[in-house]
Amino acid sequence: MTPARSPAARPPGPAGLVVVGLLALGVAVVSSGAYALAGLDALAEDGAGLAAAYAVLPAFVQGALYVHIVSSSVALLVGPLQFSQRLRRRSLRTHRLLGRVYLGGVAVGAVSAVLMLPTNSAGVVGFFGFGALAVVWAVAAVRAYRSIRVGDVDSHRAWMIRTYALTFAAVTLRAWLGLLVAVQLPFAGAEPDVDAVFADAYAAVPFLCWLPNLVVAEWLVRRRGLPSYRLVPTPT
Repeated sequence: MTPARSPAARPPGPAGLVVVGLLALGVAVVSSGAYALAGLDALAEDGAGLAAAYAVLPAFVQGALYVHIVSSSVALLVGPLQFSQRLRRRSLRTHRLLGRVYLGGVAVGAVSAVLMLPTNSAGVVGFFGFGALAVVWAVAAVRAYRSIRVGDVDSHRAWMIRTYALTFAAVTLRAWLGLLVAVQLPFAGAEPDVDAVFADAYAAVPFLCWLPNLVVAEWLVRRRGLPSYRLVPTPT
């Protein structure tokens, strides 16, 4: 693959950032709030999310789960602010500080995700799907950091878009889950097995929650005139 540059740069629209920020806020508050207000055992009894699967696991894995939730929520919330031109113009120092917080959240989130892989609830598909997400997420964050360290602002912006597209998998995972569950219910009979329906839906999301996000990210990168990647070399 060779980097290519689109002809004209277009800044991200504020309306889009607001929508993304609100979705990120909703997922971060619901996820972090639920696990902060109640223990895994209580959440498991209520059938909340994946609590039942993690309530029976060792304390080390449970700790990794909590670290992953907190660090990923921080990255999810801080990320949209990094794309605000107004913030960059008014306070470059704040932009840089939030950038470090964001990349730190990504780094901790990726490492904690890897620690959870052997006991993930989606089996082999989850191991490879969520594992690939953690690795690509971390690599994109490193590329974003290295780009800005050498003064390559355009590449930094491109890699930040890719990085946040992967961070946003926390949102798209839940959207895909809801859609896949809804699609199955009409065919699940008069008294559907809710656990089985959820398990079938969850088995599909380890790759589905982030691969389409990267496609959208690359489209946004090219639309904004930033360095993109093509499978074949483009003529000079």
